[in-house]
Amino acid sequence: MAQFLNTINEYKADVVIVGAGISGLTLAEKYAHNGKKVLVIEKRNHIGGNCYDYYDSDGILVSLYGPHYFHTNDDGVWEYIQKFSTWKPYEHRVIAHVGNKKVPIPVNRKTLNTIFDINLTSEQEVQAWYEANREPISDPQNAEDAVKARMGSELYKLLFEGYTKKQWGISPALLSPEVTNRIPIRLNNDDRYFTDTYQALPVNGYTAFFEKMIESDNISIILNTDWDEVKNKITWTEKLFFTGRIDQFFDERYGKLQYRSLRFEFETLDQEYFQEYAQENYPSLDIPFTRIVEYKHATGQKNPKTVISREYSTWDGEPYYPVPSIDNRTIYTKYQDASVKLEGDNIFFVGRLANYKYFNMDQAFRNALDLFNRLENNRSYE
Repeated sequence: MAQFLNTINEYKADVVIVGAGISGLTLAEKYAHNGKKVLVIEKRNHIGGNCYDYYDSDGILVSLYGPHYFHTNDDGVWEYIQKFSTWKPYEHRVIAHVGNKKVPIPVNRKTLNTIFDINLTSEQEVQAWYEANREPISDPQNAEDAVKARMGSELYKLLFEGYTKKQWGISPALLSPEVTNRIPIRLNNDDRYFTDTYQALPVNGYTAFFEKMIESDNISIILNTDWDEVKNKITWTEKLFFTGRIDQFFDERYGKLQYRSLRFEFETLDQEYFQEYAQENYPSLDIPFTRIVEYKHATGQKNPKTVISREYSTWDGEPYYPVPSIDNRTIYTKYQDASVKLEGDNIFFVGRLANYKYFNMDQAFRNALDLFNRLENNRSYE
């Protein structure tokens, strides 16, 4: 099992990894498996990054930083994660509250029929509806136009404008098209949020999954420790991997990048269930939170009580989401150029914060595995 250190005065390892989230622990596992001595430095008081979960006093599994639903079409990533947990199938579904109606997200045939009180019965009719309502924007330059070009202004107003403003704290017109292009639109009644081949959750939670990943005696971890506080005490013989904020690593020399955070309002209720779905969204600006999540729907736990969390987007707190605006992209390009130059010194940047790019869970695993394979000429899990 990994050794947890209380303090560091002087420490030398083959590989040093800053950050104990998906990217950092994947690299730690791979290098430890190759016989390398690995040191992981984590500023929080736990491993697992934003995927960290725990059992509360009532025995309910709760995700401290919001829910994470694993889904992928990547056979290699799916094969890799099987080594550390048994996985239970789970297909995520989301509804949005629009006035007094509940409609599936992503937008599908049922969404359109319910909101507009129409009766589209075929994929051809749904496609024709989109074509009739979409705006003639051939090259969308922002998140607002990206929605309007695909499905029109009315759906944009009802489902996307308020939610996006709350989520990002700025107008969708100031965000890159990728923000809303990530959300598919459907022609049928498929109400699954994801359509990937593999959709599942670890049966004992993500924390137990990560604990299994770091069972090697070659791994040492120190928690509650900021890299800036110990970087002058640490040496490595082979490589340093940094998974934190790339602008922080460079002391914000080119400017500070924006990151959106979340605040969670947890509530334990003396009832079996609070809502119909694991996740219910609230697009209206009249409601301050973006969504309510009820974890038991996903975990399938049997318990007379339930836990819900209301999510509020904020600029304060842990960095969750890189903000994909033009200004941030310009700043990040400078940091990216600087980071490439450090590869000659065996310093590498990996993960969502270091790459200033949103990753799904499978993409975070793939990103770390690909980097390991590239550096070590390893062909496994491709």
